[in-house]
Amino acid sequence: MRDRYPPQLDMTPDGGFREPPRPPLGMRVAAIALVTAVLAGTLAIALLALWFALALIPVALIAAAIAWIAFRVRLWRLRRSGSVQPAIWRP
Repeated sequence: MRDRYPPQLDMTPDGGFREPPRPPLGMRVAAIALVTAVLAGTLAIALLALWFALALIPVALIAAAIAWIAFRVRLWRLRRSGSVQPAIWRP
């Protein structure tokens, strides 16, 4: 059942191991270009997410201001109508 080839050791006559051959120059340039492209894409996506989050800050502030104004108007109307309990918390 030995269908596999035995491991092949590439040794020098003095007993040391040979270094594997370096990939061709074109392959090394392509690998560097691929890593650079992946890093640039990751940076672009991160910057886009940061821009989107920062763009939502004014929207959240305006929504909070509108909610606070609506709360104060509601409180004012309840006080005018006289249906407010005297123990209501007042800031």
